[in-house]
Amino acid sequence: MINIKNIKLRLLLNFFTIIAFISCNRSSQINLSEEEDMSQIIDSFEEYNNEDNHSSDYIYDQNKFHRFDIFLTQNNLNEINSNPAAEKYVEGFLVFEDKIIKNVGVRYKGSVGAWVGCLSNEDWTNPSGYKTCPKLSMKIKINWRGDKTFYGMKKLQFHSQNLDKSKMHERLGYYMFRNFGITAPRSNHALIYINGEFNGVFANTENVDGPFTNTHFNNPDGNLYKEVWPVNSSGENRNEDYFIDGLKTNEEISDVSKIKKFSDQLGVVNHLDAKDIVDNWIDKETFLKTILVDRRIANDDGALHFYHEDGENYENHNYYWYEDPNQDKLQFIPWDLDNAFENLIQNINPVTPIKDKWYETSNNCNGFNYGAFNLLQKSAACDKIIGSFSGYREEYDSLDIIFQNQLYNMTNINSLLDKWSDQIKDGVEQAHSIHGDEEPTSQEWTNNINYLKYSINQSLN
Repeated sequence: MINIKNIKLRLLLNFFTIIAFISCNRSSQINLSEEEDMSQIIDSFEEYNNEDNHSSDYIYDQNKFHRFDIFLTQNNLNEINSNPAAEKYVEGFLVFEDKIIKNVGVRYKGSVGAWVGCLSNEDWTNPSGYKTCPKLSMKIKINWRGDKTFYGMKKLQFHSQNLDKSKMHERLGYYMFRNFGITAPRSNHALIYINGEFNGVFANTENVDGPFTNTHFNNPDGNLYKEVWPVNSSGENRNEDYFIDGLKTNEEISDVSKIKKFSDQLGVVNHLDAKDIVDNWIDKETFLKTILVDRRIANDDGALHFYHEDGENYENHNYYWYEDPNQDKLQFIPWDLDNAFENLIQNINPVTPIKDKWYETSNNCNGFNYGAFNLLQKSAACDKIIGSFSGYREEYDSLDIIFQNQLYNMTNINSLLDKWSDQIKDGVEQAHSIHGDEEPTSQEWTNNINYLKYSINQSLN
């Protein structure tokens, strides 16, 4: 259990004129409308300095349940609360283990699904309006002003898990990718307090950016791209601006010639001949492992779901590519697993279900309607990249046996989920006691974890 007494005592001693405790387990919210109040808080903490021995491994340690305190003036808090979907940074301050990082950027974050039921505009397809949920996913930009880092990182992300009452999907999914040898973000849980008030239990998930590539790749200076697929859904190459728009590192240079070369090579061959090109650029075993974990955890809102955009165009999302700076090689990085595990044994989510197995095609590779909302999608195997791996079924099945023996078995999964549940149990109970029905009761939470275990077990049989 996180020791929260030090921060409460500090606030009580230094700001007794503006703070009153509701109970020994909960700090009351501080109204920070006055600059002098903020100055008092800032000055009461020792300033954080990134030391050489500060490793991000500590932040994502699976045995830790860290607490982070975010402080904002009331004006800045009101600004982000009034329009979360704008994803606009405001100035704030981050406190971790009694040390403060000054002048950080703070904003809410999310895609369409993250805002569902949490904004005043009830049209979920058009996220807008003021905040109506107790908590929303947040991004902290450490280097918002100045070239600062925190345990070697420039950004932190705290995911609300509002649609996951087990609070385990994201952490378990990334754990499976990473421990099966696939480069993916690290994730654990964290407690978030805003202006001294308990906000909730969040997924503390690593941001995919330059510090991420520095940590996870031997040659870390290559380009990182977000949600750019090398060919379109008709198998044609992409233009240069498409790749530039997706750049997340080396933006000042914007040299996308390498991935453009891959795109051009694929664009001029048919699906059968694409295999040799794909084999040259993408490591076969790593990509097969990625598909395998993706399918085992039913990551149906990931790269294997080609959603209809317009006309004959279908696009996937929730992934990154990393481009090796020294070789013509690309590495796929999975992202955004909050909807994973939902459709393991039945299609619970009306938007995300994928009809086909990863190697199957439907409707002669034209779009087709599927799911409770009857949305258009296209088979992943129709794509020149994914389809190139459909001939490796035997290798895939062999990897599946290894995956189940080493990681994806109920003995290991039950052990992980029980351990993590023990970590966050008190936080889950506190969230319900403060936020009421907006957060699951202890029994609801337990039931959802048990259903997750049941679903995984059934999917393995």
